[in-house]
Amino acid sequence: MRRVLVRTIVGIFTVIGICLLVILYQNNYYMTVTAIDIPTSKGTLKGNLVLPKYLKGKAGLVVFIHGDGPADASYHEHYKPLWEELANQGYASLSWNKPGISGSSGNWLDQTMDDRAVEAFEVIRWARTLPEINSDKIGLWGASQAGWVIPKIVQLDDHIAFNILVAPAVNWIDQGLYNTLAQMKRDGKSPDQQEQAKKSHEKALSQLEQNASYEEYLRSDGADHKMTKDRWSFILKNYKSDSTEDIRHFYSPVKLFLGGMDINVDSQNTKAVYEKEIKTSLLSVTLIPTADHSMLRAPLVNSESLTVLTALFAPRKLADKEYYEGIRQFLKTIN
Repeated sequence: MRRVLVRTIVGIFTVIGICLLVILYQNNYYMTVTAIDIPTSKGTLKGNLVLPKYLKGKAGLVVFIHGDGPADASYHEHYKPLWEELANQGYASLSWNKPGISGSSGNWLDQTMDDRAVEAFEVIRWARTLPEINSDKIGLWGASQAGWVIPKIVQLDDHIAFNILVAPAVNWIDQGLYNTLAQMKRDGKSPDQQEQAKKSHEKALSQLEQNASYEEYLRSDGADHKMTKDRWSFILKNYKSDSTEDIRHFYSPVKLFLGGMDINVDSQNTKAVYEKEIKTSLLSVTLIPTADHSMLRAPLVNSESLTVLTALFAPRKLADKEYYEGIRQFLKTIN
């Protein structure tokens, strides 16, 4: 009996050990990551500069513009497979912790979309001085909320070589309602519940239009009591965001990725707006029917547990292969 118990324990620890080795191996990326301090007019931003493992000459650079939320430079490790893919294509990547996150100065919730664009402009200006970087081949990558930021950056910097946008939002108010209803439909909520959600959305919008204080918002019917005061202030600053006018100012190639299963952003609306407002010669659109807001592969879209396991044991398999292939082909067109 004791021998059986010992064998069982040894077997368990062996399996655990093998799993840990697999996780370590799968999360060891072929690239060089350096921690950096980026000086800006608002303080120092902590970030990462990612270079190809064996860099010869100067590399093109992809500057990462985060979506919503308290993002660190790697977006909680999720950027790393893409950084490696870009390194394989000969590109460096540059990303930073949002203000107030992991040592960066400031508070990201104090920012407007214009503030974010100015911040990125200053980061890019700094990046142009780096000896490893080809200053004529600097492009932007951004997801979701970055859809309001990137079109502002290109109006500040007239030397952006290319733009990659992933599930970008167009109109803050429309997106918020779309997301609420799409989530409710996915969760099987009734038409009456959805109608009530519309009314709550309209009430919140009315309070925003009246510039209501945080305390006034909390006293209202349907208020989200999990919302912090800083978050309410952030929404007040940004709820009128709409990129329709700004995206007319793109002057370099734009690669747009959209997911057919995106419940955060209305992909069809975004596609229509981009195709209407951006010159055909500049725009390339890839709509992946089975991908979601994060370009996850179809089997992962509605399975949080499978997504977590994939992130641990096979992080390079998280994103739809058409997404990475689309980036590869797009970068080949950049001179």
